[in-house]
Amino acid sequence: MHLQESGEMYLETIYILSKKHGTVRSIDVCEYMGFSKPSVSRAVGILKNGGYVTSDADGFLSLTDAGLEVAQKIYERHTMLTNYLIRLGVSEKTAEMDACKMEHDISDETFEAMKRHAKKHENNRTGDCKMKMQK
Repeated sequence: MHLQESGEMYLETIYILSKKHGTVRSIDVCEYMGFSKPSVSRAVGILKNGGYVTSDADGFLSLTDAGLEVAQKIYERHTMLTNYLIRLGVSEKTAEMDACKMEHDISDETFEAMKRHAKKHENNRTGDCKMKMQK
């Protein structure tokens, strides 16, 4: 099953909330995303049918291995792109919004190239600081 952007957003949200609170219910997703209960219920049902999410008898949501893989990928993209844009001089608010749009459409090849570039740039900045401290 190919996930659409909205499905990726739900998985990322469940991932973020589970990291923060340990347990996640649909109501938590509603509050975090600002969506209605019926919308979240429908989306969670689709994600369950696709094998990305499970829920227990108490209504707690868990990501399957497939769901976790997608969620971590999107979360990594979101955080890296946000930080990348901020380092370019974009305001935090705009960087956050733009990264949210970009994270779903950017190719793996381009994202990996951006990661390499950011890492190289960060290593250069760290090296510059060490050289200044040694002088």
